[in-house]
Amino acid sequence: MITDPQGTVLALFLTFCRMGGCFMTLPGFSSARLPANIRLFVALAISLAVLPILWDTVYPKVSAPPATYVGLIASETLIGVMYGMIARIYVLGLQFAGAILTMSIGFSAPPGHDVIEDISETSVTSFISFCGLMLLFLMDFHHMVLHGLLDSYTATPVGAVLEPQKLLITLTDTLRASTYIMLRLASPFLIYGLLFNVAIGLINKLAPQVPVYFISTPFLVSGGVIMLYLAIAAMMRQFADGFAPVFNSF
Repeated sequence: MITDPQGTVLALFLTFCRMGGCFMTLPGFSSARLPANIRLFVALAISLAVLPILWDTVYPKVSAPPATYVGLIASETLIGVMYGMIARIYVLGLQFAGAILTMSIGFSAPPGHDVIEDISETSVTSFISFCGLMLLFLMDFHHMVLHGLLDSYTATPVGAVLEPQKLLITLTDTLRASTYIMLRLASPFLIYGLLFNVAIGLINKLAPQVPVYFISTPFLVSGGVIMLYLAIAAMMRQFADGFAPVFNSF
């Protein structure tokens, strides 16, 4: 039996702010292809599930004055958004690697609609991004994010003073680590594109009368596609293995 209905609803809403803020930016759940009401119901269901675990942490804060409670809503939402952004930056890094890969192999086809987001992407970048996100879901990365959210109530309790500098350092460190991993994934294609274009440039100097661009482009694209076929499994494996160290380091 609920002895304090008002306090229970307020505690649930505080929990929903942190969980909902995370799902608002979490990869996959924040996709434009997923209806907003489904995201809302998922965040609400998870908030109801974890509220009994966090009851002793959240409920004592609901007796605060109205102005303080509004501040708690803002801070809890910001914490949830930050945890979701850590995962989102890492997945956006794969799109960055896909763009580098596409440019290096000369696959300059007109961009089309992205599978995940409501933006324009080339087919290769969209394919790589979708494969990486699907692999993360197969490895239950969302369970890792939820576990991190539950642990965040110990690291950053409800009502704790947020340090903007600490949040910015966390996001910049995530961006640095993600960029390093994605450049490592795209480095074989960067080297391939560089060596191929240098070789074609030398051939053009030796035989200026040959239309090098029209002759070299099919070989550049076909070689890049063959490399992608041979390397896609290792790329996706390294991408999935790199998520846990990046996310758990913060």
